Amino acid sequence: MKPKVLVGCPTSYHKEYCFDEYLNSVKNLSYDNYDILLVENSENNDYFDKIKKKLPVLKGPYDESARERIVLSRNILKDKAIEKYDYLLSLEQDVIPPKNIIELFLEHNKKVVSGIYFNRDLKTRELIPLAYIELPKEKGEELPSMRTLNDSEMLSNNLIKIVSCGTGCVLIHKDILKKINFRYEKDKDGFDDRFFGIDLFKLKEPMYCDTRVKCKHLILNRPFLWRNIKK
Repeated sequence: MKPKVLVGCPTSYHKEYCFDEYLNSVKNLSYDNYDILLVENSENNDYFDKIKKKLPVLKGPYDESARERIVLSRNILKDKAIEKYDYLLSLEQDVIPPKNIIELFLEHNKKVVSGIYFNRDLKTRELIPLAYIELPKEKGEELPSMRTLNDSEMLSNNLIKIVSCGTGCVLIHKDILKKINFRYEKDKDGFDDRFFGIDLFKLKEPMYCDTRVKCKHLILNRPFLWRNIKK
């Protein structure tokens, strides 16, 4: 029997601008054993009411901190995936994947597989892939240094071992979900995706990037700036 996959993400009214494109994308994935679930965490119910007309959605808890409400919502998804599914495909609402993303990921029989999507470097404003290769640790370092995939790696169409990725497009087996909680640390920079990579590294659980899977990231029309949102 084909593995059962839950596709979804936390969301809020900030992502309403890309709702229609995301809806079309997740409704038309080519895999034949998946469900969709969003967890909407805005302060009011306006966007929640819009979503529920078209997609399965739960109301997540609101918090002034974006990081807090995202982890609370993502852990709701995690628990739902553990209950009834083999995998969670964490697919953020502004990430549009190829239609056969689930089949491509499942080919590898790995417990954590990411695709490629791009974001802007905070300093240089250049587009960078949110997938990172491990570099040799410096003496005394607990965690490895890392770099983004280079052009050759991105164009290779290979499966590449990585040490960190965004949670915008990543397939996670329930065995991994049982071992972790999505989290962040208030005194450190970074959202839950950074700490997801750290926790997997400490558990010695490998993660991979399927460089065949290249996704559209709807950031150019984004009607808000992350730096203006309370973290």
